[in-house]
Amino acid sequence: MPAVAIVPAAGKGTRFGGGKLIADLNGEPLLDWTLWSLLDAGVARVVVVIAPGANLSPAKRLTDPRVTIVVNDDPSRGMLSSIQAGLAAAAGDPILFLPADMPFVASSTIAEVMNACIRRQRLVVPVHQGRSGHPIAIPNALRRAVLMAPPTSTLKEALAPFRPMGDELAVGDPGILRDVDVRGDLG
Repeated sequence: MPAVAIVPAAGKGTRFGGGKLIADLNGEPLLDWTLWSLLDAGVARVVVVIAPGANLSPAKRLTDPRVTIVVNDDPSRGMLSSIQAGLAAAAGDPILFLPADMPFVASSTIAEVMNACIRRQRLVVPVHQGRSGHPIAIPNALRRAVLMAPPTSTLKEALAPFRPMGDELAVGDPGILRDVDVRGDLG
């Protein structure tokens, strides 16, 4: 089964002031950078989970045939509910999770995490200078555990029972730690 990535993109971006995922980042919408990194890494299918009524039309990579948009009917439950909506719409092995507001992750890092998960057949978490980041990758065998977790919990909580069996992967990419919360984070 080819790799799939779930990209939660249903947050309000309140601290950013709205329009975060279509904000200009080096001449392109922020979301396009995140999607490009995943597709360039060799992920076969990307599922972007949005809020009802979200307008992300400036993001041109959403029209890529490898990208599917899914609506989370109630994103107020938290990011895990968006991840679960994406998982319900797609299957793959491995499954990667990368929040939409993380455009600085290198595609080579994504490929490294994905390939480590394929080789090891266990949870893989990238680590840079002792800090865990994204994307997180899981084998398809852990899909059900994420789907069955309470939607108001977190991905970290859903995967906690498997963390001792997981692998940390040291990477040289500080982008795994860098998300965009406020406009100043774009620089």
